[in-house]
Parts: sequence; structure tokens; C-alpha cells
Amino acid sequence: MAKSNKIDLFLELAKPNEETGESRWVYVTEFVGRYKDLVLGNGFSWGRKNSRLQRIYKLELKRKGNAIIAIKLVGYNQDEHFNQNIRQDIKNAISKRKCVMLGINGSSENTVIEVDHKDGRKNDMRVSDLATQKIDDFQPLCKAANDIKRQICKLCKETDKRWDAKNILGNPYSFYEGDEQFTEGLGCKGCYQYDPVEYRIQSVRRLSEEAVKQSVEFVMKKLYPELFKDN
Repeated sequence: MAKSNKIDLFLELAKPNEETGESRWVYVTEFVGRYKDLVLGNGFSWGRKNSRLQRIYKLELKRKGNAIIAIKLVGYNQDEHFNQNIRQDIKNAISKRKCVMLGINGSSENTVIEVDHKDGRKNDMRVSDLATQKIDDFQPLCKAANDIKRQICKLCKETDKRWDAKNILGNPYSFYEGDEQFTEGLGCKGCYQYDPVEYRIQSVRRLSEEAVKQSVEFVMKKLYPELFKDN
């Protein structure tokens, strides 16, 4: 059964008030018989944040430990929602490229290219609009790399601590712009996960500048040691 049909089934069960968008608590124990397809299993795929359900309604969840035991609609959602759709010409162009992290473009489940939103927070409404999004807003990632990035971005959202590029051996800097602390002003920009290609470009430039500076200082100290005694 399609996810949209699951949402319709849930609404049939919850019977929200048409004026307020509010419903009773619907317990997962009610997901039987006609409603058995609503069983959550290990996740809440048909009710996740970007689902049609949460685009229309605000939800409240009752949990026992990590498990969801009941769902309640608490009103209509008036918030502006990010549209994850990507324009077809952008998809076509990026899907032909190799993964910017692993350098592959394969046909197996983990090597197939996915068109990734660089901004893992997905809160820039310009990128949400098919008419204003740009090809540079996206990058090619194989499924394996994209799955890992998704988890890294999730942790960043929870902690506001950005991922350190030095986790990869050979990366000389933690960030190509900004630092560990996430800020609204900078957003995801500067994080390796946001744009590994730009990270490499900026790292080469920075390393080169530092190397030139150190070489000049080395030569000057050799030629004029008396001027650098206190340094």
C-alpha cells in the first residue's frame, strides 16, 4: 500500500476535527484489521517530518522508551515546508557524474548516484523552489555516502556541532570556513559534508599560502638571523 493511502487510512481512524485539525490519541494497538498497514515497525515512514501528514497537520507523539505508542493531531500546520523535489534537468546532469566523496558511479544499490542537497538542514526556501534552485545547490553522492551524510547531518541538527573533516586521515583542516559551532549566518557552508570539492580547493589554497609564508620566513632567518633572534 502506498504511503499516501496509509495517511488516508490514519486520518480515517483519527477522525480529526475539520475546523481545528485536532484528533484524539490514536494508539498503535489500533493498527489491526483494516488498519494493519499502519503498523510502524522500526520507523514512522508514513508520518515523518517531510510526509504529507506533517505538511498538513502538527503531530504529538506518545512514547514508551524509544517506541511510539500513540499519535495525536494537534492542529493544522501553518509552517512553510521545504519541498525536496529537484528539477529534472538538474537530476539528469548530476546523475551522470561520479560521487564527490568516493569517485564512483555504479549500478549496485550502494554505488548508484543520488542527487544530494548540499545543505543537510534543507531550510533554504530558494532551493525548495524548482524555479530558483541551481545546479550548484546539489552534488552527486553514491547511496552509501549519502546515507552516511544523512546521519552526520542529523547529529549536527541535534547538537549544533558540525562534523570535523579531520575525521578523515589526510584532511588538514577541520572546516574550510567557520568552526565546529553551527550558526544560522554561515549555515552548512564550510563543512566537508556540505561540499567536499570546495573543501579540497580551499585546503590546497590555504596549504599553499602557509607553505609560501613559512618558506619566506625560513629564508629570511637564514640570511638575517640577527633580525629574528627573538622570534
